[in-house]
Amino acid sequence: MKTIIQTLFCLALLTASSFAQKKAGPMTPIKDDPALPRVLLIGDSISIAYTLPTRAELKGVANVHRIPTNGGPTSKGLQNIDKWIGKTKWDVIHFNWGLHDLCYRHPESKAQGKRDKVKGTVTHSVEEYAANLEKLVVRLEKTGASLIFATTTPVPEGEVGRKLGDDKLYNKAALAVMKKHTIQVNDLHAVMADKMPKYATQPGNVHFKSEGSKLLADQVAGTIKKALGKGTKE
Repeated sequence: MKTIIQTLFCLALLTASSFAQKKAGPMTPIKDDPALPRVLLIGDSISIAYTLPTRAELKGVANVHRIPTNGGPTSKGLQNIDKWIGKTKWDVIHFNWGLHDLCYRHPESKAQGKRDKVKGTVTHSVEEYAANLEKLVVRLEKTGASLIFATTTPVPEGEVGRKLGDDKLYNKAALAVMKKHTIQVNDLHAVMADKMPKYATQPGNVHFKSEGSKLLADQVAGTIKKALGKGTKE
């Protein structure tokens, strides 16, 4: 009987451990180490994929949080930015919008996310994107955090809802906003510009294999470390 109870207890522990491991994903809230600075990641699915490796690289350096959702286009950011920031202090905020803004969608499209660059309508024009970014940056500046804008990663040839070259046009518009506000830029587009065939999950897909997300995480973590090393705002 004792052996059965011990076995059941071990199985319960394993089940609980397995459940905890499955539950602990990029969106899972983390418990802060009060001795470390606080970092917030804002972005879409590209940032979701590099959240965990970035957090691992900054273990013992910073408490790395992320917004609890896909950041989507800038319009979603404007609707949710106050909630995402909350009322707590942030030392560094690393943010990006872009891939959703430049995406064309059509209600009758059968592609994932109803993407369709031929018959669809773009989510936000370059001008609308820049105007929305301006508003978001003004709001982020009020946090007193060190801000880092990450350029939008490349649009590969064959992407069904995004036009080749739009990534560069939207990044150019974003960089003008960042220059105006003297905001640091983390050029993730440059990191992946010549590596899409190697790291994209498949041809025509904007997402990355785990190795690609790790490469982005290296860049993100390194940039955040430098920002923290320069001192944070009180």
